[in-house]
Formats: sequence, structure tokens, C-alpha cells
Amino acid sequence: MLNTSRQTRHRLVQGRLATASRAARWTLLLAGLAAFAAILALLTVALGRARFAVILAANLPFALLGGIAALWIVGLPLSLGAAVGLVTVFGITLRNGLMLLSHYKHLVTREGLAWSRTNAERGAVERVVPVLLTALVAALGLLPLAIGTGLPGQEIEGPMAIVILGGLITSTPLTLLMLPGVAERFLRSEHFVGPSDID
Repeated sequence: MLNTSRQTRHRLVQGRLATASRAARWTLLLAGLAAFAAILALLTVALGRARFAVILAANLPFALLGGIAALWIVGLPLSLGAAVGLVTVFGITLRNGLMLLSHYKHLVTREGLAWSRTNAERGAVERVVPVLLTALVAALGLLPLAIGTGLPGQEIEGPMAIVILGGLITSTPLTLLMLPGVAERFLRSEHFVGPSDID
């Protein structure tokens, strides 16, 4: 009889934990969507054109995909540390894309080049080293944390490092390979002149 009562209490506690976990996931999802909308709004205000913000935001799903895939590969759940890692890799991805768009503006406004596929590719080639170095330095700094995942005291840092590494693995090459094509398709020379604050 005592055993049955203990089992019932254990099931109740498990049920409450599962409900709390489900609620926390929904809260995290809604907070993530709100943060994404705020990022788009801030980018639009900062850059002066919604078009630039949308092009930069087009890179974010690649970072998300790499981060989530890295968690899945190592068998870790989406935790607080992993969520912090996603925010961090989003920032690195946006910075790399912004560096590329800034160079495009330099090519069009300062060097007087016409906006074309050739110059979009040229800009990407000229920014390979800074973009790769940003990713490489971040990856080298996070590698010890990722390797130490599962050790005591690494409950937050380990998943964060794994997410950032996975996000960098997917977003860095795609920034250099896909963003030039997207920019070439949706931008014109006149978009780089005027109110945009990409410098």
C-alpha cells in the first residue's frame, strides 16, 4: 500500500514537471519569435532600409539549422545554454552578413562599380578572410568547452559551445556562397546610395 502511494506521488511529480517543461518550451518559442521581430525592426531602423534587414535575416535560419543539428548529433536537448548559443551565433551571422553588405556599399559608392553578379562575387571573395577568421577564432575559443560537454560544471557552457560551433559550420559558408546571390537578386545600385547606414 505504501509503495502504491509513493508511485502515485512520483507520477504526479513527473506530470507536473512535463507540464512545466512544455510551458517553458512555449515561452522560449514565443520569446524567440518576439526577439526575431525586434531584431528585424532594429536592423531596419539602423540600416535605413528594410531590404537590407531582410537579406541579413535570411542567413539566420542557416545558423539555426546548424545549431539544432549539432545538438541532435551529440544527443543534447534544447536547453538554456543552447538557447544562449543560438542568440550568440545569430549575432555572429548578422555581423558577417553586415560586413559583406558594407563591402558591397563600398564597391558601389566609393569605387564606383556597377552593381552586378560579378561585383557581388568579387565582394564575397574580398571578404572571405575576415568572415572566416571571425568564425575560426570563435570556434577555436569554444572548442574546449564543446569537448568538455558532460563534465561537471559544463551544463550551460557545453551546449552553448556546441550550438555556436554547429551554427558557424553552416552559416559561415552559406554567408559567403548564398548571400551574394541573394543580394545580387534583390539589391540594385540605388539601394546603396541614400539613407542606408551600412558603413
